[in-house]
Amino acid sequence: MNKVQLLTKGLLGLSALLFSATLWAHGGAAGTDTDQCKFELEPSHWIHYTAYQPKSYPAEEFCGSLPGAATPTQLVFDYQDMRYRNMSIEFEVTKEPEGQRVFFMPAQKHKSGTVNLDLPNGVPAPGKYLIHITLVPDQGDRLDAHMSFTAGAGEKTSTTSYLLYLLFGFAGLYMLYLSNASFKNKIDGLLRKAKS
Repeated sequence: MNKVQLLTKGLLGLSALLFSATLWAHGGAAGTDTDQCKFELEPSHWIHYTAYQPKSYPAEEFCGSLPGAATPTQLVFDYQDMRYRNMSIEFEVTKEPEGQRVFFMPAQKHKSGTVNLDLPNGVPAPGKYLIHITLVPDQGDRLDAHMSFTAGAGEKTSTTSYLLYLLFGFAGLYMLYLSNASFKNKIDGLLRKAKS
């Protein structure tokens, strides 16, 4: 197998990994063990959180950083542990560090295991916010969990996007290498110099 065939197979293998949905799910790893968008309610019992800003960013999901403030926002919480579906759960969002309440949903049961919180005006200003979740069991102590997020930082290019840009850049250079004799000769000359 010559160098060109080896390089071609390597690039194809790399591109297959980059476009694998399993690889990028939950922040780049399979399963929820590395999921950055979750609350620990109790040891080994989690609730997953996703934020949406459908008017400003219709096809995007967010977690710890929302690009817009003062734009309609939906916070969606999913819990799969059946016992939580029979507990009342209270939700509150506060602006930090002041602790000013910007959203509150009184304790109620959500039998489906999914809770959608609509903030029609989003959060009032750019900055740091804290989501408070309180489980109110029929008996026993209340359970509290917290997760912070920021809003209003603007849309940022993700690491995944940078990797894709890099991959396409290398693919373009490789195509140029294969199709342009003078570019190929320059690259081959540089590689010969590097070896010696």
